[in-house]
Formats: sequence, structure tokens, C-alpha cells
Amino acid sequence: MGMGKFIVFEGIDGAGKTTQAAMLSEKLRELGRKVYMTAEPTGFQSGKELREVLSGKVKKSDCQIALMFTLDRVAHNIDAELGIEKMLSEGIDVICDRYYYSTLAYQGSVVDYGWVKNLNTACPEIRHPDICVFLDLTPEESMRRICRGRESTEIYENTETLTRVRNSFMAVLEDLGDEDRIAIIDASRGIEDIQKDIVSAVLPLLEE
Repeated sequence: MGMGKFIVFEGIDGAGKTTQAAMLSEKLRELGRKVYMTAEPTGFQSGKELREVLSGKVKKSDCQIALMFTLDRVAHNIDAELGIEKMLSEGIDVICDRYYYSTLAYQGSVVDYGWVKNLNTACPEIRHPDICVFLDLTPEESMRRICRGRESTEIYENTETLTRVRNSFMAVLEDLGDEDRIAIIDASRGIEDIQKDIVSAVLPLLEE
């Protein structure tokens, strides 16, 4: 039994990560593969505490938030029951909604980027994905999608912040482009067109 593939979806809020991840999961299952879908922040205690901060209910400094994300990510990788490493070792493909690219883009833009990057990419218990699929969307379209049918927003959900974060994401992807395999997909199009590009980027991995 070979190792599963680790596929990460990234993008600013409203880009369609959850929808596209679910569609890819179904496609992989149709090909006879086992798939585990997950997300960050996780459902572990570390992730629950992080969600309290992101909702604005609990106040933490930017450095504390960066460390909380990293702690949650380590737990996500090494958990004996639901960890990324366990799933991959059993030949299960892991599809993750958000990963360290988000931490570098969000926290890395407000505290020292090199410190945040080193916390994540140099940590031996944080695996690099086989591919990062980045769904690219303008901040204006992102806000339109976020506000559609929503009664509340999280602390990072405003046009000014989304513009800064998208710019930061682009810098992160350029910085990590030599280390990680990254596919940037135009997320402003129809769902099916986006999915076709994602499948084209992911299928070659299955042969490796």
C-alpha cells in the first residue's frame, strides 16, 4: 500500500475552497481512492481555542495567534487517530481546507514573516503538502460572496484586510514556489470550469 497524497486548498475567504475540495474528493473516490477531508483550524482543543480568537470572543496578540495556529497544525499532523500522517500512511488521500500558507499570509503580514515561516516550514512535525491549490479571487468579489446570506463576519473579513491578505498570499506563493508544488486557479469562473483545472493539476500526482 502506497502513501496517500496530501492536497491543500488555499485562498481568501469566499474563493470556494470548501466547495471545490468536496468536488475533488468525490472525483478521487470515483477513481477508487480513499479520501479524508479535513480543515484548519481543526476540531481538536487547540483548534476550538483558535476559533474563539478568530470570532473576536477572546483577545490574543498577533504573535500568540501565529503560535496557536502552529500548535494546532502540529496536532493536526501527528494525532494518533485523525492525524494527517496516520491517514497518509494508510494510503488515504488527505484534502485540507487551509494550511500554513494562510498563517504565512495572515500572521506573516503583521509580525515577522521569517519567524512565522520558520515556525511552520522548518518544523519536522509539519508536513509539506504534495500540492497546494490556490483559488484566486479579487477582494471585492470575496466580500460579495461572504456577505451573501451571512449575518456576521470574522475579524479578518473586510475589503481592506482581504486586499492586504491577497497581496500577502501572492508573496507567500512566490516565496514558496521553489519548495512546494503550487497551482494558482482563477476562482472567478463557473464551478465546473474551476474544477476541471483543479483535476488537471492534481491527477499527475496520482501517478507519482
